[in-house]
Amino acid sequence: MKPAPRSLAFQVVVFSLARMVVNTSYRMMYPYLSTFQAGLGIGLPAVSLVLTVRSLLGFTVPFFAPLADRHGRRMSMLLGLGGFTLGALIVTIWPSYTGFFISLLMMSLSYLVFLPAMQAYLGDRVPYQRRGRVMGITELSWSLSFIVGVPLVGLLLARTGSWSAPFLILGVLAGIFVIALWVFIPNDHPQSLKPQGAVERSAIPQILANPTVRAGLLMGLMTTAANETVNLVFGIWLEDAFAFKLAALGAASMVIGFSEMGGEGLSAWLVDRLGKQWSIRAGLLVNALAAVGLIFLSPFAWGALLGLFVYYLSFEFALVSSLPLMSEVLPKLRATVMASTIASFSVGRALGAIVAPLLYTSLGFSANALVAVSFNLVALVMLSKIKINESGETQPVKAEGGQA
Repeated sequence: MKPAPRSLAFQVVVFSLARMVVNTSYRMMYPYLSTFQAGLGIGLPAVSLVLTVRSLLGFTVPFFAPLADRHGRRMSMLLGLGGFTLGALIVTIWPSYTGFFISLLMMSLSYLVFLPAMQAYLGDRVPYQRRGRVMGITELSWSLSFIVGVPLVGLLLARTGSWSAPFLILGVLAGIFVIALWVFIPNDHPQSLKPQGAVERSAIPQILANPTVRAGLLMGLMTTAANETVNLVFGIWLEDAFAFKLAALGAASMVIGFSEMGGEGLSAWLVDRLGKQWSIRAGLLVNALAAVGLIFLSPFAWGALLGLFVYYLSFEFALVSSLPLMSEVLPKLRATVMASTIASFSVGRALGAIVAPLLYTSLGFSANALVAVSFNLVALVMLSKIKINESGETQPVKAEGGQA
């Protein structure tokens, strides 16, 4: 069946909705951890093991991305969402700890195949001057999954009383989007996207040898390390400092969810107007100031929540603004660069996860905030080393049905 031509705007909507489904599967684990734990009849260490291994899969994504550079973006997107569908259905057929383990890892790995291919597809077709708006729109799926998807999962868990029910629904929805991608996304031929022909197998060494790519990857690593240094302990800090209980922590999570949406929306609106590098620079500076503000506002609960709102908003703004920039640093290996960028985010989160508890237990929350500022300053230095023509280096591939 030949894919039906559709405008790129329509395709962006399909991508965003598909990502919201997949992101919901990722984010639902944290607020409902005790429900999954009780349903499986296992202890917290066993659940933590699954989540830790799932996070570590981010390190493997660059090894799968060359599929999209060699064989086409659409094929990789179909492979990724198809694997996610199968992974989600495994645990409904095999509702055990082993099935749960396999399911979560397969869903995560499949998403890591889908995401860089999708970003490279947009990078091929959207002019660099407008790419920030389009990529920013797709990134709204991250916050929407927390604001819309996660509460719906909670409702489903309460109504059915079955811990595995969300997996069945998410698997069915992902399967529908596999069909949508097949029907509405045109096939692409990598050879037509790059004058050099097929991508060589040494894609990863090539991008690591490029100083601009290396600077961009280090920038992403430091940005996410800064965020995780605060993110990992903010709940404990609120509980220790203000005696926040479950309901109050839930309200704080909603504040963060809306701040993430604000950051993504601002990036979609401003990044092409301000320029990618200026947007990232502004986001990192505001994030560093918000971290300092958390120290001075920490005696007040309202000040802590306000500071967290600005902190997460500026982080999301900087991170989302970095995606269109990274999509243009080495266009001939765009999918591999985007996958490596995702991997750098995982490394940064791992670094922050190691540093954060050590700082908090030994020196207190102020130390976490100051180290986050330091990480942001390093990210700013790395940003200054990225040299790219803001007018764009490549001509976009013509979309079959028009552009977004």
